Amino acid sequence: MMTFSLWKQLKKKLKRKRRPLWSMCAATAVLMAVIILLATAEHTMAMHIANGRSTSHLEPAHDKSVLQKLEQTEQTLLVKLHRVFVCGEEEQVLGELSPKQVINMLTQYPDWTAILNQDDRSVLLEQHINDLSDYCKSNAYFGVDRQGNFSLFDGLPVKDKVMRTFFQIDIQYMESNLPQERVDQLAKGIRVNDIDEYNSVLSTFSDFAKERNEEGREGTERY
Repeated sequence: MMTFSLWKQLKKKLKRKRRPLWSMCAATAVLMAVIILLATAEHTMAMHIANGRSTSHLEPAHDKSVLQKLEQTEQTLLVKLHRVFVCGEEEQVLGELSPKQVINMLTQYPDWTAILNQDDRSVLLEQHINDLSDYCKSNAYFGVDRQGNFSLFDGLPVKDKVMRTFFQIDIQYMESNLPQERVDQLAKGIRVNDIDEYNSVLSTFSDFAKERNEEGREGTERY
């Protein structure tokens, strides 16, 4: 080990020169500081290797072929940003950017992905966001569709504009376990304004998913 070898070399030098005690103490203190720094560096390197990462360069999670094509491109590119939310999507035109600017942007935001169109003249960047889009915050409602599925609607459920279906509700089980007021709310539509409300409502009614309750009953009968 590097630190052990360094310690042995210094001990030999101190013995040969027979320096005064204060000098030896100072040298020992310096050596200990160096040893601590080296040990820290070795530990950091080991952690990077254990995690499957190189200490020289931490590559972002991008398709290497896309980055290579961008590096080889000289002309400016029309860049669009596609934001994918838990509910809803948005697209924004970022304008004409140089390949270098696009690469810098991908380096700054390593969780983004890039799709280079076949004509090599435009790039679509995609960002996944754990939130609701502004449109969903204003228009999304949880409710039950005509088939009894717990769904997310664009507007009140009465308009029947389903954006996403999650699972079939066990209506009888839900009505026997929830206050009537809450059941009526679901029938009319429960508005969600942010991701916390979204997750809370989804979690509450997932307890009444028909498949889950059927599996629970089968397990009870089996034992």
